[in-house]
Amino acid sequence: MTSTEHEAPLWQPGPDRVAAAAVTRFQSWAAAHHGAPADGGYPALRQWSVDELDTFWRAVAGWFDLRFATPYEAAVTDRTMPGTRWFTGATLNYAEHALRTAEDPLRADAPALVHVDETQAQTTVGWAELRRQVGSLAAGLRALGVTPGDRVAGYLPNVPQAVVALLATAAVGGVWTSCAPDFGARGVLDRFQQTEPVVLFAVDGYRYGGKQHDRTATVAELRAELPTLRAVVHVPLLGTPAPEGALEWAALTAADTEPVFEQVPFDHPLWILYSSGTTGLPKAIVQSQGGILVEHVKQLGLHCDLGPEDRFFWYTSTGWMMWNFLVSGLLTGTTLVLYDGSPGHPDTAAQWRVAEQTGATFFGTSAAYVMACRKAGVHPGRDFDLSRVHCVATTGSPLPPDGFRWLHDEVADDLWIASVSGGTDVCSCFAGAVPTLPVRVGELQAPCLGTDLRSWDPDGEPLVDEVGELVVVSPMPSMPLYFWNDPDGSRYHDSYFAMYPGVWRHGDWITLTSHGSVIVHGRSDSTLNRQGVRMGSADIYEVVERLPEIRESLVIGVEQPDGGYWMPLFVHLAEGAVLDDALRDTVRRALRDQLSPRHVPDEIIEVPGVPHTLTGKRIEVPVKRLLQGTPFDKAVNAGSVDDAELLRFYADLGRDRG
Repeated sequence: MTSTEHEAPLWQPGPDRVAAAAVTRFQSWAAAHHGAPADGGYPALRQWSVDELDTFWRAVAGWFDLRFATPYEAAVTDRTMPGTRWFTGATLNYAEHALRTAEDPLRADAPALVHVDETQAQTTVGWAELRRQVGSLAAGLRALGVTPGDRVAGYLPNVPQAVVALLATAAVGGVWTSCAPDFGARGVLDRFQQTEPVVLFAVDGYRYGGKQHDRTATVAELRAELPTLRAVVHVPLLGTPAPEGALEWAALTAADTEPVFEQVPFDHPLWILYSSGTTGLPKAIVQSQGGILVEHVKQLGLHCDLGPEDRFFWYTSTGWMMWNFLVSGLLTGTTLVLYDGSPGHPDTAAQWRVAEQTGATFFGTSAAYVMACRKAGVHPGRDFDLSRVHCVATTGSPLPPDGFRWLHDEVADDLWIASVSGGTDVCSCFAGAVPTLPVRVGELQAPCLGTDLRSWDPDGEPLVDEVGELVVVSPMPSMPLYFWNDPDGSRYHDSYFAMYPGVWRHGDWITLTSHGSVIVHGRSDSTLNRQGVRMGSADIYEVVERLPEIRESLVIGVEQPDGGYWMPLFVHLAEGAVLDDALRDTVRRALRDQLSPRHVPDEIIEVPGVPHTLTGKRIEVPVKRLLQGTPFDKAVNAGSVDDAELLRFYADLGRDRG
């Protein structure tokens, strides 16, 4: 997956684009006001941002004119992880910043939200209307007794009501948490029972794949199993009447009420996100109002280069951190494009159709969607007017080199392609989009500002141009405050700081290249290790899934009781394909020729499907445990998987081999 330093970049920003980028203007301003380097471009700015952490974050707060109701004393107290204190003494409100654009009379009627569903029906919500609805709902929450620190939950799809509910919760100092309505009751309860919400916003159902999916029975089960609820708010997306005892969304959002923004400490909880929870209860990750605010204005305003003229689309659901990240586009005065529906309905080109219809300028999706379009023969640039799209960003998994080339060839040759990598744990990116740097095939452009990203060997020695553990050696403001129900912090510590004390280990294999870019090789906790050589599963998927016969694949490395090592490759075949000796030979030859003999699996096994988390990521660790003979209920949290029955195949295989 590596490209060489002398290989020509796939894309290079022109001088006008570099000059106009917000990060360029920020660097000049920070040089004049905070001692940042005036020369040396992005690499010099980034080095300064990690060397002078306190000064950098003060510069971010100043550049974006963040409103502190009470001023801060220091941006960073020290670099101790975990436990860093940020912007001590400050009070503020995230929702107030998200709605600032509504105060501009010239923008009051401009669209803040553009919502599209599978029928291509489009609705817009203006900035002033969004502010009014948030004011009305915040007053309603206060009337229900919601006070700062109370949890408010959403069982909602990616619709305007979800954005309003999040902002109203933040306005009153409540703590937002959400699940998508394609989660079943068990998956939702695994999350919400931990965090004990006092109010639940719930839809009656949702539309997906051309069908309506009723959720009234699931909502009834949630109400019965969440004893802390004081109120349930009915959001009638399918038009059904409110169940007995539920409040009506329309009634709570009808008033013309000026929002009141509770000024909370910088480290006051904003929301709770959840890990995938594939091997146990999901971790309930608490992030702060101030930490998310400063991290997201940096990420969206400088790295994504978003501003008031942009329309920001990312295909996501409310059960994935990218939805929270999308909502923060409001912080930069950007119009959000909310798409509620299947990524592939009525056909694989669905997301490109949304981009054309809404005039999206920044198009975010998954690497898997890009590769599915490539395999399906979609031609976005030919079939849709994507002239306003200046960036396509991908996440969820590493974008393979063929994905970069396909976007360049099939969307636009002057296209900024931003493969980004981060995590739910920080609700942000460690590395990815930089509008002023070249794009090289298979590589993330650079580590992000204020992110002291390193690649380390097992002894904590830094690596360049070699595969190592992704670590962050200085704190980031959006790192978790704590995990919910982890009173002594032990679960939080063990998740990130056990391997390298005081240093965040994320669990990804990466290469930091000598020319400053980053290559992500996949999760290190499911790492393939043959003859002492560590290999990333993403490299194998990229080669295997180029083959038209292979729909999707899964590779697992299993340590055997006798000291041996078994590396099977599971393949889900395309319709009409047959896994015969010829196809097995084709797969092995491709891996040997394009990677190395070590990457050739011990067996190639046809499977009925590849299991994923509810946010669409391949499940490797639970499958590995099943293959090692771990009992099903101990290896897998079935409520966190898109199709738990698929895992029975792997459990049976593990039992038969045992």
